[in-house]
Amino acid sequence: MGDGMGRREGSLDPAAGPVQRFAFELRKLRQDAGGLTYRAMAQRTDYSVATLSRAAAGEQLPSLEVVLAYVRACGADAGEWEQRWRAAAREAAAEPADADDADAPYRGLARFEPGDQDLFFGRDHLVAQLAERVCARRVVALVGASGSGKSSLLRAGLIPTLRTHGAPECPLAAIRILTPGPRPLSTHADAMTASREPGDTVVVVDQFEELFTLCTDPAERTAFLGLLAAAVHPESRLRVVIAVRADFFGRCAEHPPLAAAIRDATLLLGPMGPTELRAAIVKPAAAAGLIVERTLTAQIVEDVAEEPGGLPLMSHALLETWRRRKGRTLTLAAYRAAGGVHGALTRTAEELYDQLSPEQAEIARRILLRLITPGEGAQDTSRPADHTELQARSATASPTDTAPVLERLARARLITLDGDTVHLAHEALITAWPRLRSWIDGARDRLRVHRQITEAARGWNALAQDPGALYRGTRLAAAEECFAGHRADLSPVECAFLDASSAAREQERRAAARTARRFRVLLSAVSALLLLASTAAVIAFQQRTLARAGRDRAVAEQVVAEAGQLAATDPSLAARMYVAAHRLRPDREAAAGLLDSQHLALSSVLAGHTQAVYAVAFSPDGRTLATGAGDNTIRLWNLADPAHPVPLGRPLTGHTGWVYWLQFSPDGHTLASASRDRTARLWDVRDPLHPTALGRPLPGHRDFVFSVSFSRDGRTLATASHDRTVRLWDVSDPAHARALGHPLTGAADSVASAAFSPDGRTVAAPGHDHMIRLWNVTHRTSPRLWRTPLSGPDVVYAVAFRRDSRLMASVGNDQKVRLWDVSDPARAKALGEPLTGHSDTLLAVAFSPDGRTLATGGADHTIRLWDVSDPLHPAALGQPLIGHAGFVNWLAFSPDGRSLASASDDHTVRLWHLPRTVLGGRIGALTSIAFGPDDHGMASADDGRVRLWDVRDPARGRQLSELPDEHSATRVLFRPQGSLLACADRDGTVRLWDVSDPGRPRPAGTVRTGVTDQSDVLAFTPDGRVLVTGGPAHSLRLWNVTDPAHPAALGHPLTGHISFVHWAGASPDGHTLASTSEDDKVRLWDIRDPARPRALPDIRTGDTGGTRWGAFSPDGRLLATAGAGHDVRLWNVSAPAHATGLGTALTGHTGAVTWVGFSPDGRTLAAAGDDRSVLMWNLDDPARPAPWGRGLTAGHTDAIETAAYRPDGRLLATAGPDGTIELTPLALDQAIRRICTDTTGLLTPAQWPHYVTELPYAPPCHDG
Repeated sequence: MGDGMGRREGSLDPAAGPVQRFAFELRKLRQDAGGLTYRAMAQRTDYSVATLSRAAAGEQLPSLEVVLAYVRACGADAGEWEQRWRAAAREAAAEPADADDADAPYRGLARFEPGDQDLFFGRDHLVAQLAERVCARRVVALVGASGSGKSSLLRAGLIPTLRTHGAPECPLAAIRILTPGPRPLSTHADAMTASREPGDTVVVVDQFEELFTLCTDPAERTAFLGLLAAAVHPESRLRVVIAVRADFFGRCAEHPPLAAAIRDATLLLGPMGPTELRAAIVKPAAAAGLIVERTLTAQIVEDVAEEPGGLPLMSHALLETWRRRKGRTLTLAAYRAAGGVHGALTRTAEELYDQLSPEQAEIARRILLRLITPGEGAQDTSRPADHTELQARSATASPTDTAPVLERLARARLITLDGDTVHLAHEALITAWPRLRSWIDGARDRLRVHRQITEAARGWNALAQDPGALYRGTRLAAAEECFAGHRADLSPVECAFLDASSAAREQERRAAARTARRFRVLLSAVSALLLLASTAAVIAFQQRTLARAGRDRAVAEQVVAEAGQLAATDPSLAARMYVAAHRLRPDREAAAGLLDSQHLALSSVLAGHTQAVYAVAFSPDGRTLATGAGDNTIRLWNLADPAHPVPLGRPLTGHTGWVYWLQFSPDGHTLASASRDRTARLWDVRDPLHPTALGRPLPGHRDFVFSVSFSRDGRTLATASHDRTVRLWDVSDPAHARALGHPLTGAADSVASAAFSPDGRTVAAPGHDHMIRLWNVTHRTSPRLWRTPLSGPDVVYAVAFRRDSRLMASVGNDQKVRLWDVSDPARAKALGEPLTGHSDTLLAVAFSPDGRTLATGGADHTIRLWDVSDPLHPAALGQPLIGHAGFVNWLAFSPDGRSLASASDDHTVRLWHLPRTVLGGRIGALTSIAFGPDDHGMASADDGRVRLWDVRDPARGRQLSELPDEHSATRVLFRPQGSLLACADRDGTVRLWDVSDPGRPRPAGTVRTGVTDQSDVLAFTPDGRVLVTGGPAHSLRLWNVTDPAHPAALGHPLTGHISFVHWAGASPDGHTLASTSEDDKVRLWDIRDPARPRALPDIRTGDTGGTRWGAFSPDGRLLATAGAGHDVRLWNVSAPAHATGLGTALTGHTGAVTWVGFSPDGRTLAAAGDDRSVLMWNLDDPARPAPWGRGLTAGHTDAIETAAYRPDGRLLATAGPDGTIELTPLALDQAIRRICTDTTGLLTPAQWPHYVTELPYAPPCHDG
């Protein structure tokens, strides 16, 4: 039989099976129709000659659509041939699968198992990285999108690597793998017990999200999470690896110990790059002795790059291609015949579905829906089901009819059968098969109720059908309404459960009626008891009041404890919880938490997106924030009141892919967006309540568009794409944007972003090829490179320019921040060493408007701030900003620089309100600070310089002047009367300054102490007439400074110390002088006659490392001392000649104590130290000081060298070698006001039960 084109078709054997018989019948039909050529048939249909020819080739059964087209072209009855095709399909499906399917080099939708390691390629680097982290950290999280290959990497990558290679520093006793399931604790508690063999036991928890989708018992979930988190302790002898879908990673933060364990131990499993994809395609085939056409490899790489979570789809397409191979070669033609990455799975599923009878098709629908858990603010997920749950209950189908359908689904590899349990082969089926997607969407609400019924029925059955486990009230009514007319979808156990619930309700109704009758009889008797009851009620009320107070105290303590744990993962939420605890029961622990929040960056949460948020942008006036996300939408927020961000209108829709980047035009009229859908769009946002799309999407890019950037004049837009190009657009008329010139090319891989320099002359384009290209775009239509690309060690994701266009920062995969001098782009060069501190890939970077601060963020979930005011000597600013439970994808400063917005994978945007507690930014290493007596002024000494400050408003503190002194001051002190400042220099000289006009200080005198090297001792008597300084040979000198221009020595030097004197201070009444030194003594002198001071008995402190600091209480009755031994001691010096110790040493510091001081009211003692913290004690009973919670961390990145109370007691200043002065407000009302203003969107009604279990929701702040 010929095809009319000179080529004969291959022979067929009708007896060889249903496929060849059906092909033979099709050929005969064509012959009976007059020997039509395939070309003539193609002209009558929408199918090609090749497709029609393959339908009758006998290699596989063609699809029903092709058959019907073939038949109509031949003029035959379509209905008859459809029946023939279905019969052939059923017969073909009943045949055993090809014996060599077991030898396939590809796994299809099935995951790789440890035995498949010889076929697992493309993830070598990540496998090694994960194995290294498992050995370095005891709890590790592997995070990736559905379809990114987490299960395969664990099973065929990590486990074989650990078994084969291991590491001497990480000996392993056993490796176990589990999935949580609905009862994780009862099912897997034994697996969480370490092996008795030497070494650690590795527990791999795959599909960790099942804890949130299948486990409905919060107590069991929490207990299981506790077991996992306990692995951080070496004595557990466990190492835990969890694999969690990215959209569920935020849920891990709900368990603070787990969140803390994985915060710095998370590995992102991103999409495969082209090289990795080629390895995953070609190497398994090569291992099986097969060849893959180059054109096929190139096509698959291109297709998968366009498909989020495309690895299982690729694997399935490759398996189908392998089944259609020609000899030893996998061909592009076979791949296309299978449907390719985008269609192979749909084709497989539809072909199976078409082969089922109507009854079987209905059973298949019910089975597949049983294997789905609809998402709650996340993607839908799969769930396992046992065979009994899948029994059919329709009038036309018996339970025995389920088995063949399960078999057919399993043979098509759409499900897997594991003993008595059935699983969906992969969650990719949920999104890739439109028919299943439509089933889910059409029954979503009923599926949610169904999943609840399934769990409730299972529990009822497990409790021997305990009536207490039945549905009642609204839950029963909702279930009955939901399944009216759909009872066939329920399993036998579920039906029995609902029937029993309905029967119990009727019994309770009848019992209630009987109770009502009895109640009427008893009513008269009750009246007689009312008088007695009223007396009892008074007593009960008093008891309830006492009980309520006790309960509130216990709950407050619980909330403080929870807040203390949360402070390590979400300080903003912790701050709100301290407010809640304070409202319940004001005490020192809650107060300490409130005060400690004052130096922290606190954040408000903007929730609304349903997927990862990738982009944030402020409008130029700062009143609007735009956010873009993986839910394909853009949202606008009104920030007119930064404390209460409000959504503006409905989300902007139009993009059909993730929104990666947003930027406002300089005039604020236009918003540009970049998307995964290969387009950029422009939006008119002059009226943010009613934004509109401008023109059509900008075309041209052949792949994802990652970024958009406006030029300074707003007339040009740059876009960067995965297609390795940057394009420039004329957007002077945004409604009619047009391309400028040719694309900017040269990148060897994706261009991650493109950014205009503020001067508009340069576009910087970093990329996956490790390069940053600087384009000279002075002439927009003919850009050229300024110089050869700047190269780095790894992928560069983002760059940012400082406002002056002279400094550029870049971040990327190597976890480092690099600064570049681009003042002359043609000679751009790196500045200094890269900044380190992050523990994972960096994705975001932004300069503050004043250019002094740089913000960076990334995959370690943190944001760091850097002082780059001197780019040659950048330094970290404060502690990392923490709170996000996912990657930090983008950062943007508000135009006024007071806020920072961050976008994260945890589906939220956070608006960070930066603390205004750092006085004047970073200066030199500080050695001394002192407040003036008027509360307004402060002096500081740093690197020898003395600065004067105005701190009347700490949030707006400013430098007034710097002393015009070439000498090196180490200590500063105001005279109590305030107009004189004493500065001790390193050469032993003390210089006196008239600071009555702090803006213009004038020299007032000099004290020649006789010391030739540094002496830090400075003290005034309360009347300001006597100055105490260091003297020769570890002595002290007293000076009359009544006339600062002519200081006069008083008496002889005070001796007795045998080593360096650290501190001296006069008692408030001026009668006693105390001093400390490197020895373990505090020396006391009676100085009522300063010209004839008299030694008093020493105090032996017991500080073996010396006593470094001391302080008198305001009433002069107490002396506090501190030394290198980490302790603080209190002494009763009300009778200085008979000083005695009070109580035991005050402990808590983990380093040397460098300063102690009393609050001006004398009720609090504070101590600062090398451990960067300030501890505080309440002194209502000086013999038993009570600690103020956990103290203040003060925000320093290095030791605290010095501190001071402001005279009004409402402010504590700390300073040290990190070059910052931190001003911590000590007024609780001020702290609460700031927390409530800066943490909106946290401790919501939904979050409250997780942390406050005993009380109904009571908002700690009135956010209105």
